[in-house]
Amino acid sequence: MAINTTTYTTNQDPNDISFMYHQIGVHQEYEAHYQRWQFLINSYLGGHEYRLGKYLTRYVYESDSEYYQRLLSTPLDNHVKNVVHTYNSFLYRHPVKRDYGSLSNNAELEPFLEDTDLEGRTFDAFMRDVNIMATVFGHSLVLLDRPKSNAGTKAEELAQGIRTYAVHYTAPNVLDWEFTRLPSGHFELTYLKLLEIQTKAYNQPTEYYIREFTKDSIRLSVYLPGHKKDKLQMIEEQANELGKIPAVFVYAQRSPSKGIGVSDVGDIADTQQALVNMATEIEQLIRLQNHPSLVKTNDTDAAAGAGAIITMPNEMDAGLKPYLLQPSAQSIEGILQSMQHHIQAIDRMAHLGSIRAIETRQMSGAAMIAEYTLLDNKLSEKAKNLELAEEQIWRLWAEWQGEAFDGEIVYPETFHVRDKSMDMDLLLKASQANPTDPKVRRAIDKKILETLLDQEEMQEFDEEEILHPVTTPQTRTQHIQEMIMQGYTDQQMLDLHPEITQADIDTAKQQLLNSNNDAG
Repeated sequence: MAINTTTYTTNQDPNDISFMYHQIGVHQEYEAHYQRWQFLINSYLGGHEYRLGKYLTRYVYESDSEYYQRLLSTPLDNHVKNVVHTYNSFLYRHPVKRDYGSLSNNAELEPFLEDTDLEGRTFDAFMRDVNIMATVFGHSLVLLDRPKSNAGTKAEELAQGIRTYAVHYTAPNVLDWEFTRLPSGHFELTYLKLLEIQTKAYNQPTEYYIREFTKDSIRLSVYLPGHKKDKLQMIEEQANELGKIPAVFVYAQRSPSKGIGVSDVGDIADTQQALVNMATEIEQLIRLQNHPSLVKTNDTDAAAGAGAIITMPNEMDAGLKPYLLQPSAQSIEGILQSMQHHIQAIDRMAHLGSIRAIETRQMSGAAMIAEYTLLDNKLSEKAKNLELAEEQIWRLWAEWQGEAFDGEIVYPETFHVRDKSMDMDLLLKASQANPTDPKVRRAIDKKILETLLDQEEMQEFDEEEILHPVTTPQTRTQHIQEMIMQGYTDQQMLDLHPEITQADIDTAKQQLLNSNNDAG
Protein backbone atom coordinates (compact mmCIF):
# COMPACT_ATOMS: atom_id res chain seq x y z
CA MET A 1 0.00 0.00 0.00
CA ALA A 2 2.92 2.33 -0.70
CA ILE A 3 2.29 5.92 -1.77
CA ASN A 4 4.96 8.24 -3.13
CA THR A 5 4.45 11.17 -0.80
CA THR A 6 6.35 13.62 1.33
CA THR A 7 7.04 12.15 4.75
CA TYR A 8 7.66 15.33 6.73
CA THR A 9 6.06 18.74 6.84
CA THR A 10 7.51 22.19 7.43
CA ASN A 11 6.22 25.75 7.40
CA GLN A 12 2.60 24.67 7.74
CA ASP A 13 0.48 27.45 9.20
CA PRO A 14 -1.37 26.12 12.28
CA ASN A 15 -4.61 27.46 10.85
CA ASP A 16 -4.06 25.42 7.70
CA ILE A 17 -3.52 22.17 9.58
CA SER A 18 -6.15 22.69 12.23
CA PHE A 19 -8.33 20.25 10.28
CA MET A 20 -6.19 17.45 11.72
CA TYR A 21 -7.43 18.23 15.22
CA HIS A 22 -11.08 17.94 14.20
CA GLN A 23 -11.63 16.09 10.93
CA ILE A 24 -8.81 13.57 11.28
CA GLY A 25 -8.11 13.43 14.98
CA VAL A 26 -4.66 13.51 16.59
CA HIS A 27 -3.07 12.40 19.83
CA GLN A 28 -3.24 14.98 22.61
CA GLU A 29 0.56 14.94 22.85
CA TYR A 30 0.76 15.67 19.12
CA GLU A 31 -1.47 18.72 19.51
CA ALA A 32 0.65 19.93 22.43
CA HIS A 33 3.99 19.49 20.63
CA TYR A 34 3.22 20.37 17.00
CA GLN A 35 4.11 24.08 17.15
CA ARG A 36 7.33 23.26 18.97
CA TRP A 37 8.26 20.68 16.33
CA GLN A 38 7.81 23.26 13.59
CA PHE A 39 10.15 25.61 15.43
CA LEU A 40 12.76 22.87 15.88
CA ILE A 41 12.78 21.73 12.24
CA ASN A 42 12.93 25.32 10.98
CA SER A 43 15.80 26.03 13.38
CA TYR A 44 17.65 23.04 11.91
CA LEU A 45 16.90 23.87 8.26
CA GLY A 46 17.62 27.60 8.58
CA GLY A 47 17.55 29.84 5.52
CA HIS A 48 14.20 30.40 3.84
CA GLU A 49 12.33 28.08 6.19
CA TYR A 50 13.59 29.97 9.25
CA ARG A 51 12.52 33.31 7.76
CA LEU A 52 9.04 31.96 7.04
CA GLY A 53 8.77 31.02 10.71
CA LYS A 54 9.03 34.75 11.60
CA TYR A 55 11.02 34.16 14.79
CA LEU A 56 12.32 37.74 14.95
CA THR A 57 10.68 39.90 17.63
CA ARG A 58 8.55 42.51 15.90
CA TYR A 59 9.09 46.17 16.81
CA VAL A 60 6.25 48.37 17.99
CA TYR A 61 4.70 50.30 15.08
CA GLU A 62 6.78 48.29 12.59
CA SER A 63 4.97 47.86 9.27
CA ASP A 64 4.70 44.54 7.43
CA SER A 65 7.13 45.66 4.71
CA GLU A 66 9.68 46.89 7.27
CA TYR A 67 9.47 43.63 9.20
CA TYR A 68 9.83 41.60 6.02
CA GLN A 69 12.94 43.57 5.00
CA ARG A 70 14.43 43.01 8.44
CA LEU A 71 13.79 39.27 8.10
CA LEU A 72 15.65 39.25 4.79
CA SER A 73 18.62 41.24 6.10
CA THR A 74 19.15 39.24 9.32
CA PRO A 75 21.59 36.33 8.91
CA LEU A 76 21.34 33.03 10.83
CA ASP A 77 24.43 31.40 12.32
CA ASN A 78 22.97 27.88 12.41
CA HIS A 79 24.25 26.33 15.64
CA VAL A 80 21.46 23.74 15.70
CA LYS A 81 22.54 22.15 12.40
CA ASN A 82 26.19 22.28 13.45
CA VAL A 83 25.52 20.44 16.73
CA VAL A 84 23.25 17.85 15.08
CA HIS A 85 25.78 16.94 12.40
CA THR A 86 28.66 16.94 14.88
CA TYR A 87 26.83 14.34 16.97
CA ASN A 88 26.02 12.34 13.85
CA SER A 89 29.61 12.38 12.63
CA PHE A 90 30.88 11.01 15.96
CA LEU A 91 28.21 8.29 16.13
CA TYR A 92 29.00 6.97 12.67
CA ARG A 93 32.75 7.61 12.66
CA HIS A 94 33.26 3.84 12.89
CA PRO A 95 31.06 1.31 11.07
CA VAL A 96 28.25 -0.29 13.03
CA LYS A 97 28.93 -4.00 13.60
CA ARG A 98 25.99 -6.05 12.32
CA ASP A 99 25.75 -9.82 12.61
CA TYR A 100 22.66 -10.93 10.69
CA GLY A 101 22.78 -14.51 11.95
CA SER A 102 20.61 -16.87 9.94
CA LEU A 103 19.40 -13.94 7.79
CA SER A 104 22.82 -13.68 6.13
CA ASN A 105 21.75 -16.09 3.38
CA ASN A 106 18.38 -14.40 2.76
CA ALA A 107 18.03 -13.32 -0.86
CA GLU A 108 16.37 -10.01 0.12
CA LEU A 109 19.10 -8.92 2.53
CA GLU A 110 21.54 -7.45 0.01
CA PRO A 111 18.88 -5.51 -1.98
CA PHE A 112 17.51 -4.12 1.31
CA LEU A 113 20.96 -3.01 2.49
CA GLU A 114 21.72 -1.38 -0.87
CA ASP A 115 18.34 0.35 -1.29
CA THR A 116 16.50 0.46 2.02
CA ASP A 117 13.70 2.92 1.21
CA LEU A 118 13.28 2.27 -2.53
CA GLU A 119 14.81 5.71 -3.12
CA GLY A 120 18.41 4.57 -3.49
CA ARG A 121 19.64 5.12 0.07
CA THR A 122 21.71 2.42 1.72
CA PHE A 123 20.75 1.19 5.17
CA ASP A 124 23.61 3.14 6.75
CA ALA A 125 22.54 6.37 5.02
CA PHE A 126 18.93 5.70 5.95
CA MET A 127 19.79 5.26 9.66
CA ARG A 128 21.92 8.41 9.62
CA ASP A 129 18.93 10.40 8.35
CA VAL A 130 16.68 8.78 10.96
CA ASN A 131 19.13 9.76 13.69
CA ILE A 132 19.36 13.36 12.44
CA MET A 133 15.60 13.85 12.54
CA ALA A 134 15.32 12.06 15.90
CA THR A 135 17.97 14.42 17.29
CA VAL A 136 15.98 17.42 16.06
CA PHE A 137 12.45 16.35 17.02
CA GLY A 138 13.25 13.97 19.88
CA HIS A 139 12.01 10.90 18.00
CA SER A 140 11.35 9.47 14.56
CA LEU A 141 9.42 6.44 13.35
CA VAL A 142 10.55 3.69 10.97
CA LEU A 143 7.86 1.63 9.24
CA LEU A 144 8.64 -1.70 7.57
CA ASP A 145 6.26 -2.39 4.68
CA ARG A 146 5.93 -4.92 1.89
CA PRO A 147 3.72 -4.78 -1.23
CA LYS A 148 1.27 -7.54 -1.99
CA SER A 149 2.63 -10.21 -4.31
CA ASN A 150 1.13 -12.75 -6.69
CA ALA A 151 4.52 -14.25 -7.52
CA GLY A 152 5.11 -17.89 -6.77
CA THR A 153 8.74 -17.72 -5.65
CA LYS A 154 11.16 -15.33 -3.95
CA ALA A 155 13.14 -15.04 -7.17
CA GLU A 156 10.05 -13.91 -9.07
CA GLU A 157 9.25 -11.34 -6.34
CA LEU A 158 12.76 -9.89 -6.48
CA ALA A 159 12.59 -9.81 -10.27
CA GLN A 160 9.39 -7.75 -9.97
CA GLY A 161 10.96 -5.49 -7.30
CA ILE A 162 8.66 -6.79 -4.60
CA ARG A 163 10.43 -6.90 -1.25
CA THR A 164 10.40 -5.44 2.23
CA TYR A 165 11.42 -1.78 2.47
CA ALA A 166 11.58 0.91 5.15
CA VAL A 167 9.86 4.30 5.35
CA HIS A 168 11.00 7.10 7.64
CA TYR A 169 8.33 9.27 9.29
CA THR A 170 9.27 12.33 11.32
CA ALA A 171 7.37 13.47 14.40
CA PRO A 172 4.90 15.83 12.61
CA ASN A 173 3.72 12.92 10.45
CA VAL A 174 2.92 10.56 13.34
CA LEU A 175 -0.57 11.82 14.18
CA ASP A 176 -1.83 9.30 16.71
CA TRP A 177 -0.65 6.17 18.48
CA GLU A 178 -1.60 3.86 21.30
CA PHE A 179 0.45 1.47 23.42
CA THR A 180 -1.20 -1.39 25.31
CA ARG A 181 0.41 -3.15 28.25
CA LEU A 182 0.54 -6.91 27.78
CA PRO A 183 0.09 -9.45 30.61
CA SER A 184 3.87 -9.93 30.52
CA GLY A 185 4.33 -6.26 31.39
CA HIS A 186 5.66 -5.21 27.99
CA PHE A 187 4.06 -2.39 26.00
CA GLU A 188 2.88 -3.16 22.47
CA LEU A 189 2.00 -0.65 19.76
CA THR A 190 -1.66 -1.42 18.98
CA TYR A 191 -2.73 1.65 16.97
CA LEU A 192 -0.89 4.03 14.64
CA LYS A 193 -2.04 6.88 12.40
CA LEU A 194 0.36 8.40 9.86
CA LEU A 195 0.10 11.51 7.66
CA GLU A 196 1.47 11.64 4.13
CA ILE A 197 1.21 14.78 2.03
CA GLN A 198 1.09 14.72 -1.74
CA THR A 199 1.50 18.17 -3.25
CA LYS A 200 -0.18 18.71 -6.60
CA ALA A 201 0.61 21.17 -9.37
CA TYR A 202 0.08 24.92 -8.96
CA ASN A 203 -3.48 25.87 -7.98
CA GLN A 204 -4.33 22.21 -7.39
CA PRO A 205 -5.48 21.11 -3.92
CA THR A 206 -3.00 19.32 -1.66
CA GLU A 207 -4.00 15.77 -0.85
CA TYR A 208 -3.54 14.50 2.70
CA TYR A 209 -3.32 10.72 2.90
CA ILE A 210 -3.91 9.04 6.24
CA ARG A 211 -2.80 5.50 6.98
CA GLU A 212 -4.20 3.81 10.07
CA PHE A 213 -2.74 0.60 11.44
CA THR A 214 -4.15 -1.87 13.90
CA LYS A 215 -2.96 -5.41 14.59
CA ASP A 216 -5.72 -6.70 12.29
CA SER A 217 -6.14 -4.13 9.50
CA ILE A 218 -4.58 -1.30 7.52
CA ARG A 219 -6.81 1.53 6.29
CA LEU A 220 -5.91 4.19 3.73
CA SER A 221 -7.95 7.42 3.61
CA VAL A 222 -7.65 10.81 1.91
CA TYR A 223 -8.58 14.31 2.98
CA LEU A 224 -9.10 17.10 0.42
CA PRO A 225 -9.34 20.55 2.10
CA GLY A 226 -11.96 22.77 0.50
CA HIS A 227 -13.62 19.87 -1.27
CA LYS A 228 -17.42 19.80 -1.25
CA LYS A 229 -17.11 16.62 0.76
CA ASP A 230 -14.74 18.16 3.26
CA LYS A 231 -14.10 15.09 5.33
CA LEU A 232 -11.92 12.02 5.56
CA GLN A 233 -12.71 9.55 2.78
CA MET A 234 -11.57 5.95 2.98
CA ILE A 235 -9.87 4.64 -0.17
CA GLU A 236 -9.22 1.03 0.78
CA GLU A 237 -8.84 -1.32 3.70
CA GLN A 238 -6.94 -4.58 3.88
CA ALA A 239 -5.92 -7.17 6.44
CA ASN A 240 -2.68 -6.75 8.35
CA GLU A 241 -0.87 -9.90 7.29
CA LEU A 242 1.90 -9.49 9.86
CA GLY A 243 -0.49 -9.48 12.82
CA LYS A 244 1.33 -6.55 14.42
CA ILE A 245 2.09 -2.93 13.57
CA PRO A 246 5.49 -3.02 11.79
CA ALA A 247 6.78 0.27 13.18
CA VAL A 248 9.60 1.26 15.54
CA PHE A 249 9.97 4.53 17.46
CA VAL A 250 13.57 5.77 17.38
CA TYR A 251 14.27 8.07 20.33
CA ALA A 252 16.98 10.67 20.84
CA GLN A 253 16.06 10.77 24.52
CA ARG A 254 13.06 9.16 26.15
CA SER A 255 10.38 11.23 27.85
CA PRO A 256 7.75 10.17 30.41
CA SER A 257 5.19 9.93 27.56
CA LYS A 258 5.46 6.88 25.30
CA GLY A 259 5.74 7.86 21.64
CA ILE A 260 7.28 11.25 22.50
CA GLY A 261 11.01 11.88 22.65
CA VAL A 262 13.08 14.77 23.98
CA SER A 263 15.00 16.81 21.42
CA ASP A 264 18.77 17.06 21.89
CA VAL A 265 18.75 20.63 20.54
CA GLY A 266 15.61 22.17 22.07
CA ASP A 267 17.44 24.56 24.40
CA ILE A 268 20.05 25.23 21.73
CA ALA A 269 17.29 26.29 19.29
CA ASP A 270 15.93 28.75 21.88
CA THR A 271 19.39 30.23 22.41
CA GLN A 272 19.89 30.43 18.64
CA GLN A 273 16.67 32.43 18.36
CA ALA A 274 18.00 34.88 20.95
CA LEU A 275 21.21 35.21 18.91
CA VAL A 276 19.22 36.01 15.77
CA ASN A 277 17.37 38.79 17.58
CA MET A 278 20.69 40.18 18.80
CA ALA A 279 22.09 40.05 15.27
CA THR A 280 19.21 42.12 13.94
CA GLU A 281 19.79 44.70 16.70
CA ILE A 282 23.42 45.04 15.62
CA GLU A 283 22.37 45.44 11.99
CA GLN A 284 19.90 48.17 12.95
CA LEU A 285 22.49 49.98 15.11
CA ILE A 286 25.02 49.96 12.27
CA ARG A 287 22.42 51.39 9.91
CA LEU A 288 21.56 54.14 12.40
CA GLN A 289 25.23 54.98 12.96
CA ASN A 290 25.99 55.26 9.25
CA HIS A 291 22.62 56.81 8.43
CA PRO A 292 21.41 58.63 11.57
CA SER A 293 17.84 59.80 11.86
CA LEU A 294 17.19 63.47 11.18
CA VAL A 295 14.80 65.25 13.54
CA LYS A 296 13.22 68.38 12.02
CA THR A 297 10.00 70.32 11.75
CA ASN A 298 7.70 70.08 8.74
CA ASP A 299 8.73 73.54 7.58
CA THR A 300 12.41 72.63 7.40
CA ASP A 301 13.62 71.68 3.92
CA ALA A 302 16.33 68.98 4.06
CA ALA A 303 17.81 66.52 1.56
CA ALA A 304 19.35 63.16 2.43
CA GLY A 305 22.92 62.06 1.69
CA ALA A 306 26.43 63.46 1.95
CA GLY A 307 26.69 67.22 1.47
CA ALA A 308 22.93 67.70 1.94
CA ILE A 309 21.68 71.26 2.60
CA ILE A 310 19.11 72.05 5.27
CA THR A 311 17.04 75.21 4.79
CA MET A 312 15.21 76.61 7.84
CA PRO A 313 12.66 79.47 7.96
CA ASN A 314 14.11 82.74 9.30
CA GLU A 315 11.50 83.01 12.00
CA MET A 316 12.09 79.46 13.37
CA ASP A 317 12.60 79.16 17.10
CA ALA A 318 16.24 78.29 17.91
CA GLY A 319 15.01 75.45 20.11
CA LEU A 320 13.56 73.73 17.03
CA LYS A 321 16.89 73.49 15.25
CA PRO A 322 17.18 70.14 13.32
CA TYR A 323 19.52 67.55 14.83
CA LEU A 324 20.64 63.94 14.24
CA LEU A 325 19.83 60.94 16.39
CA GLN A 326 22.74 58.53 16.47
CA PRO A 327 23.24 55.59 18.88
CA SER A 328 26.47 54.98 20.78
CA ALA A 329 28.94 52.39 19.50
CA GLN A 330 29.10 51.01 23.05
CA SER A 331 25.69 49.44 22.47
CA ILE A 332 27.14 47.24 19.73
CA GLU A 333 30.00 46.09 21.95
CA GLY A 334 27.55 45.13 24.68
CA ILE A 335 25.43 43.08 22.26
CA LEU A 336 28.51 41.35 20.84
CA GLN A 337 29.62 40.34 24.34
CA SER A 338 26.15 39.02 25.09
CA MET A 339 26.18 37.02 21.85
CA GLN A 340 29.52 35.49 22.80
CA HIS A 341 28.08 34.42 26.17
CA HIS A 342 25.12 32.81 24.38
CA ILE A 343 27.45 30.90 22.04
CA GLN A 344 29.43 29.64 25.02
CA ALA A 345 26.14 28.55 26.60
CA ILE A 346 25.35 26.53 23.46
CA ASP A 347 28.76 24.88 23.67
CA ARG A 348 28.15 23.99 27.32
CA MET A 349 24.72 22.53 26.57
CA ALA A 350 26.10 20.47 23.69
CA HIS A 351 29.38 19.57 25.50
CA LEU A 352 31.24 20.75 22.40
CA GLY A 353 33.16 23.75 23.74
CA SER A 354 36.62 22.49 22.82
CA ILE A 355 35.51 20.90 19.54
CA ARG A 356 33.56 23.88 18.18
CA ALA A 357 36.03 26.51 19.42
CA ILE A 358 37.45 28.70 16.65
CA GLU A 359 39.91 30.37 19.01
CA THR A 360 41.97 29.29 22.02
CA ARG A 361 39.89 29.16 25.17
CA GLN A 362 41.25 29.21 28.69
CA MET A 363 40.14 25.82 29.98
CA SER A 364 41.93 23.78 32.59
CA GLY A 365 42.88 20.20 31.84
CA ALA A 366 40.32 19.00 34.39
CA ALA A 367 37.57 21.07 32.75
CA MET A 368 38.42 19.71 29.31
CA ILE A 369 38.44 16.12 30.57
CA ALA A 370 35.07 16.68 32.27
CA GLU A 371 33.60 18.08 29.03
CA TYR A 372 34.94 15.17 26.97
CA THR A 373 33.50 12.73 29.50
CA LEU A 374 30.06 14.36 29.33
CA LEU A 375 30.14 14.30 25.53
CA ASP A 376 31.24 10.67 25.53
CA ASN A 377 28.35 9.77 27.86
CA LYS A 378 25.93 11.71 25.67
CA LEU A 379 27.04 9.91 22.53
CA SER A 380 27.01 6.55 24.32
CA GLU A 381 23.39 7.10 25.36
CA LYS A 382 22.39 7.98 21.79
CA ALA A 383 24.25 4.93 20.47
CA LYS A 384 22.38 2.63 22.85
CA ASN A 385 19.02 4.06 21.73
CA LEU A 386 19.97 3.55 18.08
CA GLU A 387 21.22 0.04 18.77
CA LEU A 388 17.94 -0.89 20.46
CA ALA A 389 15.86 0.64 17.67
CA GLU A 390 17.88 -1.09 14.96
CA GLU A 391 17.51 -4.48 16.65
CA GLN A 392 13.73 -3.94 16.66
CA ILE A 393 13.84 -2.95 12.98
CA TRP A 394 15.68 -6.16 12.07
CA ARG A 395 13.23 -8.26 14.09
CA LEU A 396 10.36 -6.79 12.07
CA TRP A 397 12.27 -7.26 8.82
CA ALA A 398 12.84 -10.93 9.71
CA GLU A 399 9.15 -11.40 10.50
CA TRP A 400 8.28 -10.14 7.00
CA GLN A 401 10.52 -12.98 5.76
CA GLY A 402 8.80 -15.51 8.00
CA GLU A 403 11.98 -15.91 10.05
CA ALA A 404 13.35 -14.86 13.43
CA PHE A 405 16.24 -12.47 13.92
CA ASP A 406 19.04 -14.21 15.83
CA GLY A 407 21.83 -11.77 14.97
CA GLU A 408 23.37 -8.91 16.91
CA ILE A 409 23.73 -5.17 16.35
CA VAL A 410 26.61 -3.43 18.11
CA TYR A 411 27.12 0.33 18.14
CA PRO A 412 30.31 1.80 19.65
CA GLU A 413 30.07 2.08 23.43
CA THR A 414 32.82 4.65 23.89
CA PHE A 415 33.94 7.34 21.49
CA HIS A 416 37.26 8.46 23.02
CA VAL A 417 36.55 12.12 22.29
CA ARG A 418 39.80 13.69 23.47
CA ASP A 419 42.20 16.48 22.64
CA LYS A 420 44.99 14.45 21.01
CA SER A 421 47.45 17.34 21.12
CA MET A 422 47.05 17.70 24.88
CA ASP A 423 47.29 13.93 25.40
CA MET A 424 50.44 13.70 23.28
CA ASP A 425 52.07 16.53 25.23
CA LEU A 426 51.48 14.69 28.49
CA LEU A 427 52.72 11.36 27.09
CA LEU A 428 55.86 12.92 25.62
CA LYS A 429 56.65 14.58 28.93
CA ALA A 430 56.18 11.21 30.67
CA SER A 431 58.43 9.53 28.11
CA GLN A 432 61.14 12.20 28.44
CA ALA A 433 61.18 11.58 32.19
CA ASN A 434 62.94 8.25 31.38
CA PRO A 435 61.10 5.97 33.83
CA THR A 436 63.29 3.13 35.04
CA ASP A 437 60.53 0.52 35.13
CA PRO A 438 60.26 -1.07 31.65
CA LYS A 439 56.58 -1.83 32.26
CA VAL A 440 55.93 1.88 32.64
CA ARG A 441 57.81 2.61 29.42
CA ARG A 442 55.79 0.01 27.51
CA ALA A 443 52.56 1.42 28.95
CA ILE A 444 53.53 4.90 27.72
CA ASP A 445 54.37 3.53 24.27
CA LYS A 446 51.02 1.77 24.10
CA LYS A 447 49.16 4.94 25.11
CA ILE A 448 50.99 6.89 22.41
CA LEU A 449 49.85 4.34 19.81
CA GLU A 450 46.26 4.49 21.10
CA THR A 451 46.32 8.28 20.81
CA LEU A 452 47.75 8.34 17.30
CA LEU A 453 45.73 5.46 15.84
CA ASP A 454 42.01 4.74 15.71
CA GLN A 455 40.45 1.47 16.85
CA GLU A 456 40.71 -0.26 13.47
CA GLU A 457 44.37 0.65 13.09
CA MET A 458 45.10 -0.51 16.62
CA GLN A 459 43.54 -3.89 15.83
CA GLU A 460 46.01 -4.30 12.98
CA PHE A 461 48.84 -4.07 15.49
CA ASP A 462 49.89 -7.36 17.00
CA GLU A 463 49.62 -7.19 20.79
CA GLU A 464 53.05 -8.80 20.98
CA GLU A 465 54.50 -5.92 18.96
CA ILE A 466 53.31 -3.52 21.63
CA LEU A 467 54.43 -5.63 24.59
CA HIS A 468 57.69 -6.68 22.92
CA PRO A 469 59.19 -3.76 20.95
CA VAL A 470 62.51 -4.15 19.18
CA THR A 471 65.25 -4.12 21.79
CA THR A 472 68.45 -2.11 21.73
CA PRO A 473 71.83 -3.19 23.15
CA GLN A 474 71.05 -1.04 26.21
CA THR A 475 67.59 -2.57 26.89
CA ARG A 476 68.14 -6.09 25.55
CA THR A 477 69.42 -7.87 28.68
CA GLN A 478 66.79 -6.36 30.98
CA HIS A 479 63.95 -7.23 28.61
CA ILE A 480 65.19 -10.82 28.22
CA GLN A 481 65.28 -11.17 32.01
CA GLU A 482 61.67 -9.89 32.21
CA MET A 483 60.55 -12.47 29.64
CA ILE A 484 62.40 -15.23 31.54
CA MET A 485 60.57 -14.29 34.76
CA GLN A 486 57.25 -14.27 32.84
CA GLY A 487 57.86 -17.89 31.77
CA TYR A 488 58.84 -17.49 28.10
CA THR A 489 60.91 -20.31 26.60
CA ASP A 490 64.13 -19.64 24.70
CA GLN A 491 62.44 -20.40 21.37
CA GLN A 492 59.52 -18.07 22.13
CA MET A 493 61.96 -15.26 22.93
CA LEU A 494 63.87 -15.87 19.72
CA ASP A 495 60.61 -15.84 17.71
CA LEU A 496 59.46 -12.58 19.28
CA HIS A 497 62.84 -10.86 18.90
CA PRO A 498 64.78 -11.69 15.73
CA GLU A 499 67.45 -9.19 16.81
CA ILE A 500 68.58 -11.30 19.82
CA THR A 501 70.65 -14.49 19.82
CA GLN A 502 70.90 -17.53 22.02
CA ALA A 503 74.10 -16.05 23.45
CA ASP A 504 72.16 -12.96 24.58
CA ILE A 505 69.65 -15.21 26.33
CA ASP A 506 72.37 -17.24 28.03
CA THR A 507 74.12 -14.08 29.22
CA ALA A 508 70.87 -12.67 30.60
CA LYS A 509 70.14 -15.94 32.40
CA GLN A 510 73.60 -16.00 33.97
CA GLN A 511 73.28 -12.38 35.16
CA LEU A 512 69.82 -13.09 36.57
CA LEU A 513 71.17 -16.16 38.40
CA ASN A 514 74.11 -14.20 39.82
CA SER A 515 71.83 -11.41 41.07
CA ASN A 516 69.56 -13.95 42.77
CA ASN A 517 72.56 -15.63 44.46
CA ASP A 518 73.82 -12.24 45.67
CA ALA A 519 70.39 -11.45 47.07
CA GLY A 520 70.35 -14.86 48.83
